[in-house]
Amino acid sequence: MLNRGLVEGVVCVQNTEEDRFQPMPIIARTPEEILAARVNKPTLSPNLSVLEQVERSGMKRLLVIGVGCQIQALRSVEKQLGLEKLYVLGTPCVDNVTRAGLQKFLETTSRSPHTVVHYEFMQDFRVHFKHEDGSVETVPFFGLKTNQLKDVFAPSCMSCFDYVNSLADLVVGYMGAPFGWQWIVVRNDRGQAMLDLGMDQLETQPVMSKGDRHNAVQQSIPAYDKGITLPMWAAKLMGVVIDKIGPRGLEYARFSIDSHFTRNYLYVKRHHSEKLEAHVPEYAKRIVEQYDLPD
Repeated sequence: MLNRGLVEGVVCVQNTEEDRFQPMPIIARTPEEILAARVNKPTLSPNLSVLEQVERSGMKRLLVIGVGCQIQALRSVEKQLGLEKLYVLGTPCVDNVTRAGLQKFLETTSRSPHTVVHYEFMQDFRVHFKHEDGSVETVPFFGLKTNQLKDVFAPSCMSCFDYVNSLADLVVGYMGAPFGWQWIVVRNDRGQAMLDLGMDQLETQPVMSKGDRHNAVQQSIPAYDKGITLPMWAAKLMGVVIDKIGPRGLEYARFSIDSHFTRNYLYVKRHHSEKLEAHVPEYAKRIVEQYDLPD
């Protein structure tokens, strides 16, 4: 889009020179600046802090890449930015942390926390860590030290019900795809136009869905609530079993959404009960009603 002149700048996130995981939002004006933003920075990032620069620059055509909370805020001020065209490329998102929270996660989970250059919670029910030497370490979800990690997630993430980034034009992530593939959601004509630009470079397959998420979600509720951590041998065994017979494709996406919505509903109910009814969207309430929740 930048090369073709469709936009004059792209809001994306590089990292600081001092810290590979410290986010640094920028307005990229060259392909090189965009490519320098590769690799996720799974920490809270003030992406919209650059909007003041957009206003001062006189820029009229902009692409913004962001997660749900950032895009919600962007849409609320969109009309004040003076743009002729705004394109929004989103990713699904859940459980961001502060930089200190990220360090605690790495130190309690990875065998070599200081050499991790990238990690992701993947749809094979494992966390994949990539290290500086190119090696990949995997840790099953069920082996995470939940009892030590319950407090690292940002309160904003614990009360979020927009995992799927519903206000973006085009969303790219892995949550509704088989392992090794990405999942693309086109929400409107602008999103379709964005996708069409690169469609000839993509290999595609039909969306698939297998398994039943409900039992896995129901089991995850008390496991997280009570901070249960399995021995690693049991966690690995459970990971193998669920990977073979558990939810996949769209059903994995539903598992991820349902498990986080039930967790977040409980968080809001316990910490902000006076706001529960107004804060939780109707679609989230319908999802949560499918499950038995503790008080």
